[in-house]
Amino acid sequence: MASRLLHRLRHALASDGPGEAAAGPEAEQFPETSELEDDDAEGLSSRLSGTLSFTSAEDDEDDEDEGEDDEEVGPDSPSAGDRTSGEDTERSPPPDGQRGSQLLTRQLQDFWKKSRNTLVPQRLLFEVTSANVVKDPPSKYVLYTLAVMGPGPPDRQPAQISRRYSDFERLHRNLQRQFRGPMAAISFPRKRLRRNFTAETIARRSRAFEQFLGHLQAVPELRHAPDLQDFFVLPELQRAQSLTCTGLYREALALWANAWQLQTQLDAPSGPDRPLLTLAGLAVCHQELEDPVEARACCEKALQLLGDKSPHTLLAPFLEAHVRLSWRLGLDKRHSEARLQALQEAGLTPTPPPSLKELLIKEVLG
Repeated sequence: MASRLLHRLRHALASDGPGEAAAGPEAEQFPETSELEDDDAEGLSSRLSGTLSFTSAEDDEDDEDEGEDDEEVGPDSPSAGDRTSGEDTERSPPPDGQRGSQLLTRQLQDFWKKSRNTLVPQRLLFEVTSANVVKDPPSKYVLYTLAVMGPGPPDRQPAQISRRYSDFERLHRNLQRQFRGPMAAISFPRKRLRRNFTAETIARRSRAFEQFLGHLQAVPELRHAPDLQDFFVLPELQRAQSLTCTGLYREALALWANAWQLQTQLDAPSGPDRPLLTLAGLAVCHQELEDPVEARACCEKALQLLGDKSPHTLLAPFLEAHVRLSWRLGLDKRHSEARLQALQEAGLTPTPPPSLKELLIKEVLG
């Protein structure tokens, strides 16, 4: 990659100056995210120091044939022997010419960092905060935890998601199938035959995943894709629902809150169903944990989302919960009572209506 970057920069410098390079077609392309320079990987390893959990080289060798989703090699990947030889060559003592090449590469990277803010505006920021090697016999994989930071107060805690390589690859494959044009400019880290569990590989992939998600968010057509919304939110909702159904309300509450924050930051026009389901989960957990104030606040948010539109299956349960919680707190409940009574008289909901918890357990997420 260094040779390609060097060629691009020399071509730009041969023209009238960096201003023309910024205006040329090369400036509109995404940089390679699948291969990072050594200084980038080392910097990311340093940033993740203390949060990365790695296996030894012997463990890496032993687990090469376990069928892990990171082990398959793409058609453009070099053989293990060729890659090892190339890495050894790159790490040999650099002559003066190579140091000059590295300097030019850094200059081109700096140029990209400055220009991408105008070429590719990003709504969200993504940062891999930890990466852990998980052994779940017979498989073994790396679990990447990403902080998702969006616009808002700087002291707001970012939302988090934890995904493995196969999750990212599935997202990339689905989006490529549906959006061939926009996805043609977005790179993805290819699979490798060996060294999937080394600090260097994990650091490179962490940086590549950050850039991959950032580029997806920068393209409106991709940002609103259902597959991308599912990637961020669906696993959190499914785990939260499972914990709620088994009565682990405190653990479920944290997942419901994280899912709500993700949906707020993504701001995707996916309809009210998932936000309403999330607010129902929050309300149920707050009720079970004896926090009626927060539970009532969640019901009010849901009723605001529902508005005066045609009756939703969750409208009557939210109204019933709001009436009960308002009575418990000694607050005005007349408006919600009147709306619930009107629904019952019109035959749009049974008397009494199903509870939020009942509907939450029956809901099929997928």
